[in-house]
Amino acid sequence: MQQEDQHLERLVVLCVDAPCGVAPPSPLSLVTAPGSDMFGSESSLSMFLNTLTPKFYVALTGTSSLISGLILIFEWWYFRKYGTSFIEQVSVSHLRPLLGGVDPSSPSSSSSSDGDTDSSRQTVSECKVWRNPLNLFRGAEYNRYTWVTGREPLTYYDMNLSAQDHQTFFTCDSDHLRPADAIMQKAWRERNPQARITAAHEALDLEDCATAYILLAEEEATTIVEAEKLFKQALKIGESCYRRSQQLQHHAAQYEAQHRRDTNVLVYIKRRLAMCSRKLGRTREAVKMMRDLMKEFPLLIMFNIHENLLESLLELQNYADVQAVLAKYDDISLPKSATICYTAALLKARAVSDKFSPEAASRRGLSTAEMNAVEAIHRAVEFNPHVPKYLLEMKSLILPPEHILKRGDSEAIAYTFFHLQHWKRVEGALNLLHCTWEGTFRMIPYPLEKGHLFYPYPVCTETADRELLPTVFHEVSVYPKKELPFFILFTAGLCSFTAMLALLTHQFPELMGVFAKAFLSTLFAPLNFIMEKVESILPSSLWHQLTRI
Repeated sequence: MQQEDQHLERLVVLCVDAPCGVAPPSPLSLVTAPGSDMFGSESSLSMFLNTLTPKFYVALTGTSSLISGLILIFEWWYFRKYGTSFIEQVSVSHLRPLLGGVDPSSPSSSSSSDGDTDSSRQTVSECKVWRNPLNLFRGAEYNRYTWVTGREPLTYYDMNLSAQDHQTFFTCDSDHLRPADAIMQKAWRERNPQARITAAHEALDLEDCATAYILLAEEEATTIVEAEKLFKQALKIGESCYRRSQQLQHHAAQYEAQHRRDTNVLVYIKRRLAMCSRKLGRTREAVKMMRDLMKEFPLLIMFNIHENLLESLLELQNYADVQAVLAKYDDISLPKSATICYTAALLKARAVSDKFSPEAASRRGLSTAEMNAVEAIHRAVEFNPHVPKYLLEMKSLILPPEHILKRGDSEAIAYTFFHLQHWKRVEGALNLLHCTWEGTFRMIPYPLEKGHLFYPYPVCTETADRELLPTVFHEVSVYPKKELPFFILFTAGLCSFTAMLALLTHQFPELMGVFAKAFLSTLFAPLNFIMEKVESILPSSLWHQLTRI
């Protein structure tokens, strides 16, 4: 009581002694008793809340809804394009190292056991991009699609990989010794298709050049018949160059490089001629050419000519020869592909699919042949889980790219584009696939961590497929299916909540004002309670010194 009386006397003296014309100081500014700063702030806050109009609340909630909506739109766009949350990526990449987290790229985090190292090496090898064995002709097929639809079926990344392949297969260090080869060496580096075609014609004006005919057959010919004629002209020149370099290959390193280049050129020409025969309906002739090519160059397995042979044999319905090819190439020491795995599944399904009934199988159980067929389908689906949706026509097809990623969406498109007709030809095969393919996922609940018959599914496939496939008109298939990131759900909820508050505040301003004041009072009630308790416990002089600090 004595402290309060002294405080009031001081207040009265200051008010009386104030000079004329000068307003006396505010009582609130003169309150310096212990805890008075806290009560002054509370009073100011209360006065501020009382002066706010409903328009302020409408503007506040409307602005919050707009900002959260913009964040939601950006997050959703980023997730659809890159498959991850932008906020989450920034948090992991930049904020976690600052807060003392482990950097994923640091050497300590990358050290692992020998088994993990082998698994990572296998994952890297499976993420390698391969040349599509059944790639189409640019001039006769891809360009015709562009003329009709106005869409570009090939991405820049895919065409750039093809340019690198052409420079690797069709050029060597001694090309500068021949004017035509020197021109073609520059032509393969050109980005403009018309410039490449012009350079090929310039090379042919100087002398006969096999690679110039290859470029014209691939890009200038508008029909398969024209392409076949140009490849036949290239074959004559390519065979003579191959025989000449074969005799000189051991004389010097320069001749050895020329022979390697001439071998690649000859194999490419013969393979494309076989593909022309297949496209023109001369399938038996195509099979013979492929068999002869594989016998003549047995070591060039990297070209995957056996996949062309499998497709042609399936067209002839020569299933015994298909099984013989699979017995040779479906080996544990050789790299797998969707063509190998799904063709093996098709042959086993063919033995039981015409009589298969899911109702009967559930009653009596699966027979040995049916079990083998189901296991083969599960094996194929584990290797490439994207294929069944295309085979069952649950997803639309596009033209296959010139390069594929094994186990990815690009390989699934390339396989289904040529093999869907073979599955339809086998009665009941697609029905068996439809009934059994989803059972694969029960055996591999965590496909990115552990596989059943193969290594874990590579996490890099989505990124590479987005580069290989035209995402403008094709939705890339993602496995395993990703859940929406937390920040997209959070911003969606925040945007909806603030938009609802803005609408309610606009329609019922007085009621929402009362609600806002009550909410803020309730929100600050625990803080006020704690401050009162602290004030009652601590000495008044100590609290006064703390408030001054």
